[in-house]
Amino acid sequence: MATDRPAPGDEHETFRAYLDAVGLNAMAAAAAVGLQPSEWYAFSQLALAGSLTSGELSTLTGLTTGATTRLIDRLERAGFVRRTPDPADRRKVVVAPVPEALPRILAAVTPTRHHLARVLDRYTPEQRAVLFDYFTHAAPAFREATEELRRAAPDSTAPR
Repeated sequence: MATDRPAPGDEHETFRAYLDAVGLNAMAAAAAVGLQPSEWYAFSQLALAGSLTSGELSTLTGLTTGATTRLIDRLERAGFVRRTPDPADRRKVVVAPVPEALPRILAAVTPTRHHLARVLDRYTPEQRAVLFDYFTHAAPAFREATEELRRAAPDSTAPR
């Protein structure tokens, strides 16, 4: 009898397949709107925050300040973001998503939203609460692990 549960010992492979599918979906969504994955991630962080300084974006992406400047240049040329001087410190630049870009992003994620809505429909409200509790706690854990990987990178030229 087939089940939706992995066999004992297969949890690692199931989770890895899940993470790979999420990553592949993000790459496909980025390509659908003409962005590279790092640009997609940066735009997502900007959309979540509303705006960030270029330094804050550099920290979130792990890119050097020079690479972050080039990334912002590409996003600005593509019509996804706008730069403005920081009103509190004119030496800084604030980067914000351009509202007109959001429909392009939403169109790219619509298929994913529809497929995931069908998956979530399988769960009770209580089960969804557990899933979203996991997401709430897993995201910071992934960010912490990412920082550990960056600090341990043997090649000092690797993206930070």
